[in-house]
Amino acid sequence: MTIKDSLIASLVPIFLGFGFVIAKPAMDDFPPILLMGLRFTFAASILIWWFPIPKGYLLKIFIASLVANTIQYSVTYSGLNLIDASAAVLLVQTEVPFGVLFAYFMLKEKPTIRSLIGIFVAFIGVYILTGSPNLDGKYLGIFLTILGSGIWAFGQVLVKPLSKELNPLTLVAWLALFSGPILILLSNFFDGNSLNYIKSASTTSWIIAIYLGFFMQPITYGCFYYVLKNNPIYKVLPIVTMGIPLTGLLAAILLLKENPTTELYFGGLIILFGVILIIYTKKEKKNN
Repeated sequence: MTIKDSLIASLVPIFLGFGFVIAKPAMDDFPPILLMGLRFTFAASILIWWFPIPKGYLLKIFIASLVANTIQYSVTYSGLNLIDASAAVLLVQTEVPFGVLFAYFMLKEKPTIRSLIGIFVAFIGVYILTGSPNLDGKYLGIFLTILGSGIWAFGQVLVKPLSKELNPLTLVAWLALFSGPILILLSNFFDGNSLNYIKSASTTSWIIAIYLGFFMQPITYGCFYYVLKNNPIYKVLPIVTMGIPLTGLLAAILLLKENPTTELYFGGLIILFGVILIIYTKKEKKNN
């Protein structure tokens, strides 16, 4: 990976980790699914006019959007709404071991022994982390957050081929256009009249929604798909995933005044160690 690509990739965890955490207070006014619907609708509204219809790719984009955006963000942020943000940013690191598993079943990439050990270690960390008093009785939130990580990993398998064929911001725009309205409709079905939430939302919640849609979504995923287009996934994931816990934990502690427990730190470190084992293995295999 070039220095330029590394610097661009490093922007992703900064914006994504911060945005993931500050989304939590906005859920006091917006249900998680509605908040994500606004996020993608805002992103599409500023990008769609600048990029032509990607003819021949619409069905593939719709399928990728359904998995990677609509379903994944509904599940992940519903989980975030039920648990502390500091725990959620660590649990989402399971995206990497899930990615190895999907690569095996879908791309026939056989994991090494070290990869299997890394997966095992990462899920031991999840088990320890879930013993934190901050997560006591919040098993649904834990399950949804981990499930969302698995869906995200699956979604990237679908997005990867598209990232090689389309401009990164074109991909961001059209993925968002398909998912935003669907998420708002889903929220209207599950949560009640979306207009009531929109009318009563506080200024702070609107500022967060605007940041997520107009700034975070275009910047983070534009950068992510750009780097993904030019580099193998195993080179991109280390920079993207390893930076999220740092920015996310700092934001949760400083902005949300959360107080992570010893179990959370210990479990999180074990998860990250497992992730490092997986990533190191893939690098080593590539260089050989």
